[in-house]
Amino acid sequence: MQWTQATAEKRLAELKMSDMPVVQIKPHATAVAQDWFRQYKEICHTFTKSLSDCVQELALMNLAREEFMNLLMGREIPDNLSLRFRVPLIWGGKLSPDNLFMCSTFPLSQNLDRFIIEQSGNETVWLPNPNKKIYLPIHSTLAGNGGNAVADRLSQMSVNIAANRRQP
Repeated sequence: MQWTQATAEKRLAELKMSDMPVVQIKPHATAVAQDWFRQYKEICHTFTKSLSDCVQELALMNLAREEFMNLLMGREIPDNLSLRFRVPLIWGGKLSPDNLFMCSTFPLSQNLDRFIIEQSGNETVWLPNPNKKIYLPIHSTLAGNGGNAVADRLSQMSVNIAANRRQP
């Protein structure tokens, strides 16, 4: 069954991602370069190093200091975080940091896989396309009653970023 934008948005809401924007594409089989994985590793490194402008989102991910610094330095992606293509390479997506976004593996990335697979065989496909480099569902970013832990984590992360940039 061909989905409409309303169908796609309803399904994402069922998957607890009602705030996830979507983009419609017509998938067309595209050859992927043989050395795509080497290039992919390079763009992942570039992408993660560019996350210093996403400190607020990173603060909400509750990463340990070492995980946070390894991520920003492009060394290692923490467990339960996934980099996803906005448009898959086999459907014409580009090997570019601009074609990536990050989200938690469980349950978000797994649910996004389910969302895409459910559209298998359709002439057009709705793909997740978050506005930022990191996708956090709105329900996970709402603060409850209590202290100001996010502000504390943000100020600490800023100090860590500045300190690491001064190192040779």
